[in-house]
Amino acid sequence: LEDVTAYYLLHRNDFGLKEAPAGPCILYAVSCGLSERELADQYELLARSGGAAEAEDEETSGDDEDGDAEEASSSGGGGKYKLKDWRARKHRSLGMETASGRAIPLIDQVHKLMQLWVAGDVVKVNDYLDSRALRRSQVFAQLIQALIEKSRAEGSAEECSILERLQNYLRSVGSTAQAPLGLE
Repeated sequence: LEDVTAYYLLHRNDFGLKEAPAGPCILYAVSCGLSERELADQYELLARSGGAAEAEDEETSGDDEDGDAEEASSSGGGGKYKLKDWRARKHRSLGMETASGRAIPLIDQVHKLMQLWVAGDVVKVNDYLDSRALRRSQVFAQLIQALIEKSRAEGSAEECSILERLQNYLRSVGSTAQAPLGLE
């Protein structure tokens, strides 16, 4: 797995979709070769809350007269991060190639596919699957299975249902394709 998806799975395994202390989030990010800022700002995977969000708000508002916001931000300041769920990840480039040419994280592709599925446009779902060769990806199928199991354990019935329907759809279109897809 690439770094962003690995981070997502680590975070989700230990904290679910609930708030998590900034310290472990930062350590997980670093262990995946990322920073929490990249995950929050560039990938829009994390949402800041608690001390980190307040410190950043103060930093950007220019009210940092005595340096407290900078100190809170650099020391962790009791901040928290929360994974954004698939519905909250609405940026335009989610799951799409960017001008920078960076690889598209698998978790972004799953979340984009879930959004397309819920919108009910099978043509867009098929176009998205075909444009990224996801029908043939064993790793993609395994990621969906892992997310199904995680959402089941967390009691997230809606997410679990969508992922199961997607998985069944991938299997059904895979079994009618000419090339072996490895999704059976």
